[in-house]
Amino acid sequence: MRRGLTVLTDVHVRRVAIANPEHAPYGRAAVAALRHERLYERVKEKFVLGENMSQAAQFALSGSAEVGLLALSLALSPALKSSGTYVDIPESWYPPIEQAAVVLASSRQKALARQFIDYLKNPASVRILQSYGFGVPPTTTR
Repeated sequence: MRRGLTVLTDVHVRRVAIANPEHAPYGRAAVAALRHERLYERVKEKFVLGENMSQAAQFALSGSAEVGLLALSLALSPALKSSGTYVDIPESWYPPIEQAAVVLASSRQKALARQFIDYLKNPASVRILQSYGFGVPPTTTR
């Protein structure tokens, strides 16, 4: 893995796409991983900031950046997976990125929404989410 992020310091890597860490959780995770490896100061001038993760991925896919620090789910998408390689960054290098599903009190379809949330928690659904690069916490209820 060491070579994985240190490649960003290579002179041939002139631009690195990340989501804007000012408002994008995946951008903050990218910065945290780079700080963890003590590479942030060496590569921050190479950043091409996307407004969100999808735009950062588009920068990497279009060639506007040679490298992208992206969500694994995007790196595994057909377009990106077939056009490059990826290295998984250990989860311990950045703060958890929490996402949630909720049933709104104002929902007119509460029972259906609860069924969907239950579906997301079943083992087969968890395996599908994981196959697309999403981490799933050991406990999926709060």
